Amino acid sequence: MSTPSLFSDKRELLPFDGSAFLIPRFIAPVESTKLFAKIYEETPWEMPEMVMFGKKYPQAGLSTWFTNTNVSYVYSGIARTPHIMTLLLTDVMNACALATDAEYNSVLVNLYRDGNDSVSWHSDNEEINGSEPTIASVSLGETRRFDLRHKDSGETVRVDLEDGSLLVMSGLSQHCWVHQIAKTKTKVGPRINLTFRRVVTSQQP
Repeated sequence: MSTPSLFSDKRELLPFDGSAFLIPRFIAPVESTKLFAKIYEETPWEMPEMVMFGKKYPQAGLSTWFTNTNVSYVYSGIARTPHIMTLLLTDVMNACALATDAEYNSVLVNLYRDGNDSVSWHSDNEEINGSEPTIASVSLGETRRFDLRHKDSGETVRVDLEDGSLLVMSGLSQHCWVHQIAKTKTKVGPRINLTFRRVVTSQQP
């Protein structure tokens, strides 16, 4: 997978307590359009039920967990069944690894069908992600606003995640900040989000 010049527009979003840097044009438009179509068609989309306050609610969007570790990903009371990484997802993962100087072995693929699909405030701080995980988030398709909020100060950072962009969160970001993709009443088409991470097991250092 080829990428344009990566770091000319790279910018840091967080003022303190971790890092979240954005590369707006990580994947060229023509290639991102092809990626979106292939991933949309090839992914066995799932709609898991989240457990909140003892009740089950369908997730506001579709998603599928891919990994070659055979490890289930558990969050919000959901245990995600692992699917084997595809060659296409592996190519994107390797490109992210090269650009970020980090290792990944898994990806949660999310589909936001329209403005009603969202994800509420949360941190990716599950033990399986490690103590200070690096999470590389690739956006394909329609632009959606991404919010970060500091857990103590309440300071909020907002950014539009455009087609082909790469957002990389690392360091203390998952400990000190929460993030969301809010619902929007604005008419918006589908967006695919790939969140690459390196999950750890008891056998790994």
